[in-house]
Amino acid sequence: MDIEIVKPADIEKRSFEIISELLGDKKLDPRYEKIIKRAIHTSADFEYAQTLYFSDGVVETLKDALKNGVDIVTDTQMAKAGISKAALGKFGGQVHCFMSDGDVADEAKARGVTRAAVSMEKAASLKNPLIFAIGNAPTALIRLSELYSEGLLSPVGVIGVPVGFVNVVESKELLMETGIPCIVARGRKGGSNIAAAICNALLYDITAL
Repeated sequence: MDIEIVKPADIEKRSFEIISELLGDKKLDPRYEKIIKRAIHTSADFEYAQTLYFSDGVVETLKDALKNGVDIVTDTQMAKAGISKAALGKFGGQVHCFMSDGDVADEAKARGVTRAAVSMEKAASLKNPLIFAIGNAPTALIRLSELYSEGLLSPVGVIGVPVGFVNVVESKELLMETGIPCIVARGRKGGSNIAAAICNALLYDITAL
């Protein structure tokens, strides 16, 4: 077995070169290429080249918002941890996750709903413009879509990539029907790592400008 010798500083660069090689003749839309490749880089799953959905104009909408200091709300501490706070902070933005908050847990228990749903309601009280990065809980996407339809929440955009089996596909389809600018991993795949990777792809692109 031949082990490729790669300097630590060059590992990520080489990884993206390998991804390009393995994609072969498949042509990616240049507007979405960096996002798709970072999702693949994070997961080693090439299905994202087919399953990632982008609503019209969403990438520019999200980039413009990030450059203007938008905050990001996640549905897991893992996604929050994975998003580059250094890159986001350059533009004045912050990352929020309310899933571990005591008031969210108490409210969810009292009403018999998920903490993810209640955390979306809590996010609606934030004053700054918001991007939502949902990688775990379909109930977060469902409640978010409801709040938007009720006129109680108006996200700049939503990264909707929850993973799993119960209401996962349905929650993503519901989001796409709302008209909210969105990036969605259609089907059952996704995860907090993918949500963070998409945020970082956008952030790294604008910090490189």
